[in-house]
Amino acid sequence: MILKDMRKTVKICFWIAVAVVFTACGHKTKTEKEEDFPPEMTTFTSIEGNPVFAGTDADTWDKQIRERGFILFDEGVYKMWYTGYNPDMAREKFLGYATSTDGIHWERYPENPVFSEKWTEDVFVFKPEDIYFMYAEGDNDVTHLMTSDDGIRWQELGDLTLLTTTGDTVPGPYGTPVVWIEEGQWYLFYERNDLGIWLAKSDDKLTWTNIQDEPVLPLGPDRYDLYAVAANQIVKHNGRYYMYYHANSDIKWQAGWTSNVAMSTDLIHWKKYPGNPIVKGDFSSPILVFDGEKPTLYTMHPVVCRYSNN
Repeated sequence: MILKDMRKTVKICFWIAVAVVFTACGHKTKTEKEEDFPPEMTTFTSIEGNPVFAGTDADTWDKQIRERGFILFDEGVYKMWYTGYNPDMAREKFLGYATSTDGIHWERYPENPVFSEKWTEDVFVFKPEDIYFMYAEGDNDVTHLMTSDDGIRWQELGDLTLLTTTGDTVPGPYGTPVVWIEEGQWYLFYERNDLGIWLAKSDDKLTWTNIQDEPVLPLGPDRYDLYAVAANQIVKHNGRYYMYYHANSDIKWQAGWTSNVAMSTDLIHWKKYPGNPIVKGDFSSPILVFDGEKPTLYTMHPVVCRYSNN
């Protein structure tokens, strides 16, 4: 009898141990996934009233807008820089500026365009200290740098030079620039014909050297980004880096562009979110904007739409 009870007790303990291990393993997997791709970085809902900003559909210089615009929540105001053009007036693409108090209703700057000396599109804007920096594509998708004291009057500083790890010049195009600064080091993410995303670093903001000569974010293997990828923004959250990027599933880029996210712990090795795309349809160039309380996602092309994080 005693032996039978002991066997019964051992059997019960065994299955309890199995249940604990199974639960722990399941919990660990769920936790790792949530840590890598938490909902605040991946789950967004389109607001009513989208789009919140678009071309004028009139005979103006910004009859249409295109490529990546950029939004900063700065000094209590939403500030947007966008690329406008009119196919009936000029081939060039110029820089416009708009502001908003709520991120939904926008007012164009009355003296737009704020920069028309050089082709400017696919803009990336940030403000280390008190100076605005803008990296943007110029003609033939070659990135150039501009700076401004007020975000309105811009000074052109010239085209970038890209070098391989062995010091050879990388021929253009190299566009859709994204800059990340950490511990004084400036990093540049860029694409070449949207066939991958490369990473370089610089000491002078104009000459950049590849960290590796292969893309840090290649195409595919899933269909949604099999034929085109381009970075839009890097965000750091809970010790992880998140790259918001747009992609295309068609070899001729005829399919709608989508908005996607990938995660890294070192800026070099990236894991694509298994739930990509986070925004489907022809809405691309995603960026996160923080108003001090919560993140809001915007897609900037071909119109500007806003998405809430519920």
